[in-house]
Amino acid sequence: MIGKRSFSVIAKGVFLRHRPPGQVCDEAISNTIRRLLRAEIHHPGTCTLLFLLSSFLLFSCTTSTPPATPQVVSVYSTSAAEPWLHSLYDCAQISPILSRVDDASAAEIILRVGEPKVLSSFAYQIDSEEILIVTQRQSPVQNLTLDQARALFAGQGDPSMKVWVYASGEDVQDVFDQFVMEGSAVTSSAQIAGSPQQMSDTLVNKSNTVGILPRHWKAGDSREVFSVAKVPVLAITPKEPQDVIKNLIACLQK
Repeated sequence: MIGKRSFSVIAKGVFLRHRPPGQVCDEAISNTIRRLLRAEIHHPGTCTLLFLLSSFLLFSCTTSTPPATPQVVSVYSTSAAEPWLHSLYDCAQISPILSRVDDASAAEIILRVGEPKVLSSFAYQIDSEEILIVTQRQSPVQNLTLDQARALFAGQGDPSMKVWVYASGEDVQDVFDQFVMEGSAVTSSAQIAGSPQQMSDTLVNKSNTVGILPRHWKAGDSREVFSVAKVPVLAITPKEPQDVIKNLIACLQK
């Protein structure tokens, strides 16, 4: 057993050698070791106790560096560009943290299909996407010419066909209006799809429907009848990207 006299010696070595935070108490450790060796302690656990006390003194007299706070990058994506949003999350598996926002003006990275009508920011092509006119497999609509496609969506085609489009201002609808409608208005009877996923589900499951789809969203038993255009997929930043954001865009471009 360790006698009372030995314990009091250890206690003095531990508690009376105070040092400011952030300094390793080498003097306290060495004094404690010398006192233990002079104490003529012959207990088998003395070496183990000496090691544990030395380790305790070392770690209690040093301060740990707190982990760095990961950077948070705000991202906005249109519905059509969501496949590339998933790729962006893959690029940021460790750091930074991505925060998806609903307001493009509040985002540090904006993902969209096709060029906006007005571009005053920095834009980088990360891929390309083909915009298609797609119909239900059993639809009577066959391959279309540009004029036939325009007439169909203007309400001048087969009246039994139900035309589906997107809300004005959506990136895919902007591409369609530019390359197909060319200034003509889409029929007022057209149905509005809230997303490419809804459009895809409609064109697969409802007969006599025709609509607009990015190729990445075409699935199931649907049939393309006209290729509208092949357009760039863009990552847009409000200012020239640096550091983390620059690395994320470079990752998307691979």
